[in-house]
Amino acid sequence: MSRFLVTPDWLKERLDEPNTKVVDGSWYLPDQNRDAKAEFLAGHIPGAVYFDIDVIADRSTDLPHMLPDAASFSAAASALGLSESDTIVVYDGMGIFSAARVWWMLKIFGASDVHVLDGGLEAWKAAGFPLESGAAAPQPARFSTTFDAAAAVDFETVGAALRAGSDVVVDARSAPRFRGEAPEPRPGVRAGHMPGARNVHYGSLLDDAGRMRAPDEIRALFQDAGVDLTRPVITTCGSGVTAATLLLALAELGKDDVRIYDGSWSDWGSRPDAPIVTGEA
Repeated sequence: MSRFLVTPDWLKERLDEPNTKVVDGSWYLPDQNRDAKAEFLAGHIPGAVYFDIDVIADRSTDLPHMLPDAASFSAAASALGLSESDTIVVYDGMGIFSAARVWWMLKIFGASDVHVLDGGLEAWKAAGFPLESGAAAPQPARFSTTFDAAAAVDFETVGAALRAGSDVVVDARSAPRFRGEAPEPRPGVRAGHMPGARNVHYGSLLDDAGRMRAPDEIRALFQDAGVDLTRPVITTCGSGVTAATLLLALAELGKDDVRIYDGSWSDWGSRPDAPIVTGEA
């Protein structure tokens, strides 16, 4: 039994329960040429609300979709009709991509029963279940936050962990980006990776249908990448989205000493004082 992943059948059985809330957390990279909000309006799981990680974010920084403060998160989640005591299921349009980021945000701000739909919207449609279209009209609720400030780390914390060897830093970006062979999609961000970081591309953790692989496969992928799973882990990626996919996969192994570098490579790679290496780990 998965700790946090649920199937379309599981969700369908509970969809009409008043405390079951469904959240579309879809977000796409610019080169994917997809409009998450437009796709939500065209068709979503009945009763779902749309959670925009670029809007429910710290708008005072140039870094993309950084965590907002607790009061801002509470106001946004409440307006979406969410309570911290609800059973919340998050999905996205790519299987498991940005949904893991929204799942993580809800968890660290105090949601006690939050899940990810394994395989996302495509799995729901493949099961033959219905969609609805149009804008959501949720009844406002009250989301009382209890923020886990230790769940996210910053540049200084990651740098100190790398120097001390206290945590394993695992990068979810593609191998060419990790090795510095492919340019970064954001202007002004250098190519390469943090000295000592390991690379587990988030996509390797998913099967062809966008579902999370079995725990033994997940464990092997991390171990093959040189990740010592007896040590605490910090996950990172391009902007803190697929870092959450790594965290979700590790949670499936029962590993809870995992934190996310919220600024990720958008922060590290844009700093002139940040050490960067290229090539293999």
